[in-house]
Amino acid sequence: ASEGGGTSRSLRPTPSRFTVCIMSGASRQLALFLCGCYVVALGVHATEPRVADHHEAEHYMAAVYEHQSILTPDPLAVMSRKQALQLMNQNLDIYEQQVMIAAQKGVQIIVFPEDGIHGFNFTRTSVYPFLDFMPSPRLVRWNPCLEPHRFTDTEVLQRLSCMAIKGDMFLVANLGTKQPCHSNDPGCPNDRRYQFNTNVVFSNNGTLVDRYRKHNLYFEAAFDTPVEVDHIIFDTPFAGKFGIFTCFDILFFDPAIRLLRDSEVKHVVYPTAWMNQLPLLAAIQIQRAFAIAFGINLLAANIHHSSLGMTGSGIHSPLKSFWHHDMEDSRGHLLIAQVAKNPLGLTGTETATDKMDPSHSKFLELLAGDPYCEKDAQEVHCDGATKGDMNAAPTFHSEMMYDNFTLVPVWGKEGYLRVCANGLCCYLLYRRPTLSNELYALGVFDGLHTVHGTYYVQACALVKCGGLGFDTCGQEITEATGRFEFHLWGNFSTSYIFPLLLTSGMTLETPDQFGWESDHSFLRKRGLSSGLVTAALYGRLYERD
Repeated sequence: ASEGGGTSRSLRPTPSRFTVCIMSGASRQLALFLCGCYVVALGVHATEPRVADHHEAEHYMAAVYEHQSILTPDPLAVMSRKQALQLMNQNLDIYEQQVMIAAQKGVQIIVFPEDGIHGFNFTRTSVYPFLDFMPSPRLVRWNPCLEPHRFTDTEVLQRLSCMAIKGDMFLVANLGTKQPCHSNDPGCPNDRRYQFNTNVVFSNNGTLVDRYRKHNLYFEAAFDTPVEVDHIIFDTPFAGKFGIFTCFDILFFDPAIRLLRDSEVKHVVYPTAWMNQLPLLAAIQIQRAFAIAFGINLLAANIHHSSLGMTGSGIHSPLKSFWHHDMEDSRGHLLIAQVAKNPLGLTGTETATDKMDPSHSKFLELLAGDPYCEKDAQEVHCDGATKGDMNAAPTFHSEMMYDNFTLVPVWGKEGYLRVCANGLCCYLLYRRPTLSNELYALGVFDGLHTVHGTYYVQACALVKCGGLGFDTCGQEITEATGRFEFHLWGNFSTSYIFPLLLTSGMTLETPDQFGWESDHSFLRKRGLSSGLVTAALYGRLYERD
């Protein structure tokens, strides 16, 4: 598979385990997943990078800042441009502090979150004073810091441009922008202007390199969807091509997946304002899964507002992550890491046929159709290595992620389970070193997700339930003690599969292997560092949205 391109069917698994680094705090109460907006306060909290000088030729230094922004008391009230600038400059002052801290660490690119400068929950009218005029970087070459009077209403762009110069680094930030339109434009709103949720990229000399206007808006009445999707790729002297998109975009084909068809795009910058939703869509979960699925580096900056369940930023590669998830500390957090210019993906499926591992050998045997297995409607009972679910596991239904999952309980120290819904069948081969007093379940969903966005999902998920009752399966939990060695697989009808692996205390884990075998997507893991919260294969069927 080419790193950074192709579909997840061509992605490659790994036989090794890697240490996941940097986590602060643990989630206690996670609100529902929301992508578009939300935040308050000031704080500096820097993570020391590990620098290896002899690797400088193969690496670059990156930073993301999880920002607790200062908000307007009433986002519905209409204020003057002067008042809006006063508020935004308070946030920009914090940004500038972070840039200077990052510069001392040799950072070459920094990413700030969605909604970090202006806030959220505006109406179309109340957001207007917060908007900068945005000329097209494709048509106009412009350095706002050095040419501040070229366009009016560009004060925020000017400050960001000057920060990039001062820090001598590429800078990615999110702001609201405006663009006048004419009545002969059929898409022109009644107020004769477009308003966009916009990411901007500045080079280290302050030049406006490019801009991306968010395509998949998430309940953002203040903003317009661009008539055409922006597919933005920008070049850097230190790491080549970067793609860019925003928050909710990560779940859709355009622009996220289409960008990665360019095999030279090995890095993505990702401003977001994401409300966590467990068990499948916490911020760091989907960020890490995206990096693994496409073999790329993802630089993800989230907003920080713990009362809204908003936290979770990271610098993710396919083999390791540096992340921050903290529901208790009210401060912002600067994350700095050394990043490989050419990220190594998980190793190829040639290792998946290694017969040396008994559990993987059994997995291959089951895929081939074990003659010793007796199959009925929901369970598959086998002799030999898969004994352990000899009691028929009852099928039940429970709501997970607002979807009606079909599940079976995961009982005993070892076993082999199957559960199906529509055309998707999910399989689990598992072994547990010790039993804990917790209920786990294997769930399947194959259908259209319709709450807080409409998109088609196929999912196979091994989850810890909130309690011991079947109706608690799918609840949002962050702590677990159950250890598993497992193979999870399914007969997905999409090649776009995202591997989710989360353990107790919001800890990210790297799969041992992830890939395809006999038209089944599979995920394998042994030796978890802590109790399993979620192991899932999350598939997207974009064409059925």
